[in-house]
Amino acid sequence: MRLGMLLRYSGGPINLDAVLEAERLGYHSVWSGESYGTDAVTPTAWVLAQTTKIKAGTSIMQMPARTPACAGMTAMTLQMLSGNRFLMGVGPSGPQVVEGWHGEPFGKPMTRTREYVEIVRRILKREAPLEFDGEMYQVPYKGPGATGLGKPLKTIGQGDPTMPIYTASITPAGLRTAGEIADGVLPIFMSPDQPKVVTDAVEEGMAKAGGGKSLKTFDIAPYVRIRMGDELQACRDAIKPELALYIGGMGAREKNFYNDFAKRHGYEDEAARIQDAFLGGRRPEAVAAVPDKLVDELCLVGSADRIKDRLQAWKAASKDGSVGTLLLGGASVEALRVCAESML
Repeated sequence: MRLGMLLRYSGGPINLDAVLEAERLGYHSVWSGESYGTDAVTPTAWVLAQTTKIKAGTSIMQMPARTPACAGMTAMTLQMLSGNRFLMGVGPSGPQVVEGWHGEPFGKPMTRTREYVEIVRRILKREAPLEFDGEMYQVPYKGPGATGLGKPLKTIGQGDPTMPIYTASITPAGLRTAGEIADGVLPIFMSPDQPKVVTDAVEEGMAKAGGGKSLKTFDIAPYVRIRMGDELQACRDAIKPELALYIGGMGAREKNFYNDFAKRHGYEDEAARIQDAFLGGRRPEAVAAVPDKLVDELCLVGSADRIKDRLQAWKAASKDGSVGTLLLGGASVEALRVCAESML
């Protein structure tokens, strides 16, 4: 199992000291995301410019925010500038952000994912001028308003067709799609105690893809929030507001992927209480409803010794390929060192 780290995507300066320490410690990768603030690509490019060995990836580029061809050009550019240290992560985001921020229809996220990844792969392979006739994307475009002047083009750039492409999802359908078409998946939550909630669906997708695809050659890279300190309850409480936001408020009552994920882990009643309180405007009540057990299951909290002990569960889950890269969110420089030591 490898280690990686997540950058904050809500704005503010990048902690370069932490990035450089992660590189010195032998971490595999640094990842930058986006929602409706800072974008994912700019911080990734900045990290690649400041480092020489560690990889950097987008977790994720929101597909409705840019065309597949734009994403392909971005990938080729960052590959070229970094000596192929760029990792591409893409995802459909959610309907609130897609329609409420980007002004695009949410549509069919799995269809979009399949077509998007296929177009990017064709661009990188450069086997022929780009032509694609899908449900979401048509290249060249021939629909309403077309001039009729578009023609298939082969990129003049030089990309690496072996570049890993990750998708982000925690829904069963999304995980199956990842297993079928991608090289890795970025689940925003995962439990080492219940890895099959993620891996079963991924393996279903692999079976559909055929070709001997397996977890041994696929990178499941979950986000794992970490808060290290001597006061265990204080560490848990520091993480609960974020879990409450996702489980309670990142989506409508009838369409919240994170709420569904908590329910699939056995927290049906708790997930309902968190959502009721959050959508009812009672955020402190929603935060208080997040169980300590859920925090302990999904996150790394407490003293250095406690975190090292909990990492053993993640290492055990990695033996059969259930976890490839552990992406630490909110890690201090000291926490990065503790986790690196535990991997020796």
